[in-house]
Amino acid sequence: MTGRLFSCVAACFLMAASPSRAEVYELPPEGFDVIGAVATVTARYEDTLVDIARHHGLGYQDIVRANPDVGVWLPGEGTEVILPTRFVLPPGPREGLVLNLAEYRMYYFPKPRDGEPAYVYTYPMSIGRMDWETPLGETKIVAMAKDPAWYPPQSVRDEHAADGDPLPRVVPAGPKNPLGTRALRLGLPGYLIHGTNRPAGVGMRVSHGCIRMFPEDIEFLFQHITVNTAVRIINAPVKIGWDGEDLVAEVHPLLESPQLLVAASLQRIEKLDADIELPDLSSESKNPLTQVTEQFITVTAERAGQLDWGLVELLVNRSDGIPETVGTSIKNAATSAAFE
Repeated sequence: MTGRLFSCVAACFLMAASPSRAEVYELPPEGFDVIGAVATVTARYEDTLVDIARHHGLGYQDIVRANPDVGVWLPGEGTEVILPTRFVLPPGPREGLVLNLAEYRMYYFPKPRDGEPAYVYTYPMSIGRMDWETPLGETKIVAMAKDPAWYPPQSVRDEHAADGDPLPRVVPAGPKNPLGTRALRLGLPGYLIHGTNRPAGVGMRVSHGCIRMFPEDIEFLFQHITVNTAVRIINAPVKIGWDGEDLVAEVHPLLESPQLLVAASLQRIEKLDADIELPDLSSESKNPLTQVTEQFITVTAERAGQLDWGLVELLVNRSDGIPETVGTSIKNAATSAAFE
């Protein structure tokens, strides 16, 4: 409990020293994969859910999924609003930037200074639309720019022209520049992490494949990150981790993709013509329970545990991104309950 309390104090101190609203936590010790805590705030008359989300380091999808019965633009004075600020850390190495598309969230694991604890920063982000998907994989930051000009690719210019909104070849820095005031170029050609001149869209699937951040978040990150920082882009709608003796799961809706839509169409065709050879899209179309099983096997590879599948199904059906305890460790067990 002391470690968690210190994390909250550190977060408050660091955020007070910066305009960024990112959540900042001391990395938990071995055996703990969960940070933060769910909280609530009372809406004022003038508040929107988008305003509340931004003030507390959350994006659009975060706040809307956690408050499905609250009006986005008029929550109403006195309405209790849930802040889903508890997170299961993403799977894999805790270094550099980890972007979880399904979660619309970025995690930054800076290298700790000698004699100081390690921290994790987490930010909401926007991702590519279904027709302009953000790619998965490992890359790095290859360049950084302050007040960047935007050179829209021809495909984007064609799209805007078709909508009657032609773009110039170059959009200079300024309030009309959709890149905002800072940009980090990735090793993936054509892809950036950048700010925005439309912050209300952070936490949505609205970009042409780039990652958008709140202006204050990208400016804060820009000061603390360097060229060659590793970047890992994943799509993990299900995350499972340890919180002491408890297994905690966090479930987000699956991201739709053109491949998934094709798979659905092919399944309909298959019923009509069994002779048609179908591509293997199983890796793209895993249902959440399958992903829960895979994550569970991974997290219990060295430490046995068991799940309450009734709780798991309830959490999967909810898919609101709020972590819940769904299992526990097994004392003196030789094998994980996943194999029982």
